[in-house]
Amino acid sequence: MTDAEWAAIRPLLPVPPWLKGRGGQPEGYCHRQLLDAIRYLVAGGISWRAMPADFPDWARVYAFFRRWREHGLITEFHDRLRGKVREREGREAEPTAGIIDAQSVRAASRGYDGGKKVPGRKRHIVTDTLGLLLVVCVTAANIGDRDAATGLLTRLRRVHRDITLVWADGGYTGSLVDWCRDKLALTLEIVKRTDDMTGFVVLPRRWVAERTFAWLMHSRRLARDYETLPASSEAMIRWSMITRMSRRLARPRAAARH
Repeated sequence: MTDAEWAAIRPLLPVPPWLKGRGGQPEGYCHRQLLDAIRYLVAGGISWRAMPADFPDWARVYAFFRRWREHGLITEFHDRLRGKVREREGREAEPTAGIIDAQSVRAASRGYDGGKKVPGRKRHIVTDTLGLLLVVCVTAANIGDRDAATGLLTRLRRVHRDITLVWADGGYTGSLVDWCRDKLALTLEIVKRTDDMTGFVVLPRRWVAERTFAWLMHSRRLARDYETLPASSEAMIRWSMITRMSRRLARPRAAARH
């Protein structure tokens, strides 16, 4: 990362719980080196053992990645960055609306998406109106969108209490709309294609989540699902978004137009 990126994200780094309120020997490597190593792995799609020699040893980097995943520090760091990006764009730190969608990707794990003819896993995400990730869940590809949405939207409502409206595609129709209204006090608005539409058409709101999936595909580690644990898959998705948001924060602001 550039010096400007490091200056932007350094104040947002979470303090690990094992370092709070006590002294002791600091970690052997600078956090900037470890973050750079993980970003390199996610962007390049390499294996852990293929880490270049100018980064810290791969076992140290993986141990750092695993500790942050298990203690929720990746999520905390990601959410802090998202709030800063939203404020930079003139929005409130907490969103009030979101877009839900799913993407099937090939993986070695079992599961087959009969609709898209893809064996592997499915990524379920909810983004804000800027396309920034709010919550993510990785399941087997044979899990339906509506089945996964119940848990995903419940978590969304618990973490982001200001959200009252979520846009979705036709795969989320049915009893899920009534369930969201009755159980979560959440409006699930379905954006459908009309009968007179032919070919590719940019649909209102739905394109935002599709663009987020396109952003994720820029990270070669996410071209397929190479992870054994779904939690690791979710962590890789968050690291990809962390890279994008940190670059966005370091980008010079455009001059005001008169």
